[in-house]
Amino acid sequence: MKKLVCSLISVFIIGQSIFAQTADKKVAPKAAPTTTKTTKVEEKKDKKEDEGVKPAKMKKNGTPDMRYKENKEAAKAKPAGPLKKDGTPDMRHKANKEAAKKK
Repeated sequence: MKKLVCSLISVFIIGQSIFAQTADKKVAPKAAPTTTKTTKVEEKKDKKEDEGVKPAKMKKNGTPDMRYKENKEAAKAKPAGPLKKDGTPDMRHKANKEAAKKK
């Protein structure tokens, strides 16, 4: 009886492993390199120059690099409205909501 139960359990486990999902290893073909990347970069630079906004220095992961003075000053900027006891902006007030939307 024990052998019968063990064999049924092993058949069940093997059967489940056969139907397990596997990741597709299909890789999309790479497109030939074009000059569109350079034009996108140039467009971004043109937009920033047109707006008159000096771009902040960023890390590779997209967060501001706090070694630079302009980023430190931006972090110290006070919110437009009242604060909670822990120092974060109180989002129940309209002024803080509008300031968050602008960022």
